Amino acid sequence: MGLEADCPARAALDLFASRWLAVVLYCLRNGPRRPVALRAEIGGISDKVLQQTLRTMTAEGLIRRRRYAESPPRVDYELTDAGRDLLVPVMALGQWAAKHRVDD
Repeated sequence: MGLEADCPARAALDLFASRWLAVVLYCLRNGPRRPVALRAEIGGISDKVLQQTLRTMTAEGLIRRRRYAESPPRVDYELTDAGRDLLVPVMALGQWAAKHRVDD
């Protein structure tokens, strides 16, 4: 029996198809961040991929985009309740990886 398209487990696993989703989620754990700050903290992510990841996470209800009416315009992102809830398994996965890390 496979994971049907409407299966909650499949939907959860599909979120992690993006290699950057968990990283962005983790970077937002302490509060709102601007895209420039996220990109600097993450390193190795292109602006295009970061923007795609932020759009996906916004559409999935994991983060909220806030736009400020300033000149120049300013945007930041923060976790929603759903995003904060998802931090629990992300942190657990990080702890598991650290515990079972194989050094080269």
